[in-house]
Amino acid sequence: MDIVIYHNPDCGTSRNTLAMIRNAGIEPHVIEYLKTPPSRAMLVSLIARMGVPVRAVLREKGKPFHELGLDNPALGDEQLIDAMLQHPILINRPIVVSPLGVRLCRPSEEVLDLLPSSQQGAFTKEDGERVVDEHGQRVK
Repeated sequence: MDIVIYHNPDCGTSRNTLAMIRNAGIEPHVIEYLKTPPSRAMLVSLIARMGVPVRAVLREKGKPFHELGLDNPALGDEQLIDAMLQHPILINRPIVVSPLGVRLCRPSEEVLDLLPSSQQGAFTKEDGERVVDEHGQRVK
């Protein structure tokens, strides 16, 4: 099963998502996108496959979103993609690609809908939130 995660190891949501993939017994292909950013074609493809607007993948928190004036609604998709390619930290994460779809996994438990395998045991997020019970079932 080929699963890809565009991952930032400094992000708790990304770490939790990666851990849930592994909790399903899957070792994904991990792309640390700050070190190896996607190409323009790949970024455009990921956004299209998610079926979301470009702005939905744009990380607003922290720098350099406000410094670059990216909150300006007059900016078009091409300009926003240019900014994400020049400053990969602007790409919101984690993005997971699986045979079941592509999704920005925020919150991290969104990844459960993309995994072809069940969770192999309980899972608790870093913040203590219980997501999967001891039987591998999602906690609602």
